Amino acid sequence: VQLQASGGGLVQAGGSLRLSCAASGRTFNGYLMGWFRQAPGKEREIVGRISWSSGSTYYANFVKGRFTISLDKSENTMYLQMNSLKPEDTAVYYCAAMPPGSAYDYWGQGTLVTVSS
Repeated sequence: VQLQASGGGLVQAGGSLRLSCAASGRTFNGYLMGWFRQAPGKEREIVGRISWSSGSTYYANFVKGRFTISLDKSENTMYLQMNSLKPEDTAVYYCAAMPPGSAYDYWGQGTLVTVSS
């Protein structure tokens, strides 16, 4: 399994960005696909996740109503649409994949999001 995250960059507070995670190497039915982030000096935290099979989602409280996770199964790609960005959203964002009955075993390389005030 290979995951390739992209789409990070510099944006002003209140702006938007869309991150992409291109997945390859197998089919992902039954997988949970997650977005995580790690800010400087802080531990990595989950942003949200989506079921590849059902499309059901979960979001951390701090992004509810601002971020949306979606899938394009035809492109084997997961997206993270980030709106109303805040300086505290500045972090390296990672995508990850969890096989059924396992943990997040596969990780992308991370993409940096910087939100200026």
